[in-house]
Amino acid sequence: MSIMRRVRDITVATLNDRLEKAEDPVRLIDQFLWATREDIIQAERLYQQYASHSNYLKAQWLQAEQQKEKREQQALTALKAGEEQMARIALHEKANCEERSAQYRELYEQSRQNTIELEEQLREMRSEYQMVYDKREYYAARMESLRLQQRMNARFSEGGLGIQPGSMFRRMEDRISDMEHEAKSLRDIRRMGQEFVTDIGNTVHTAIEKEMEQLKRKLEKEGWKP
Repeated sequence: MSIMRRVRDITVATLNDRLEKAEDPVRLIDQFLWATREDIIQAERLYQQYASHSNYLKAQWLQAEQQKEKREQQALTALKAGEEQMARIALHEKANCEERSAQYRELYEQSRQNTIELEEQLREMRSEYQMVYDKREYYAARMESLRLQQRMNARFSEGGLGIQPGSMFRRMEDRISDMEHEAKSLRDIRRMGQEFVTDIGNTVHTAIEKEMEQLKRKLEKEGWKP
């Protein structure tokens, strides 16, 4: 598991814990979205740096390959001309080029693998961000609807010419109903946060199990038996 993924797990776990105690879950989700967006920006910058570095390593690898072939042709030409010492020098330089080619190829493959991993993490982070953002918009709209309903109820209640027992009990009923709706909306928002964390946890668990299977297959190829 990469360092970036460990940081993301801690962030999600913290969100889950704070949602249980939050008086304003929407505001807390906004904070989480802001932090996630910052993570995405940093990851995108790192991805660009990795991509640029991989291109450099690949260029060095291919250049060493070309020089290796060139030195081999020079050795053949020297042998044909009877210059055995020059041929030996060319072959020695060819060996150096082979070593350099192998070194840069190994670095390139490692950098390329890291770039692929980072690209996958970026895809997951963007998906997480969009999912939480969509849920946030929905629950924020519900809370705004509740707030407007409360204002409308208060407006009509204040518009009466006198206080009658029937209207008094209706206002009490409206107030209790509003409080019940508000409490239900907050429970729904907290439940959404828990479901989100569960989904994220399942995604991370699946990724870990997939990587474990890959490592087992690699060890089996090397002769390891479970």
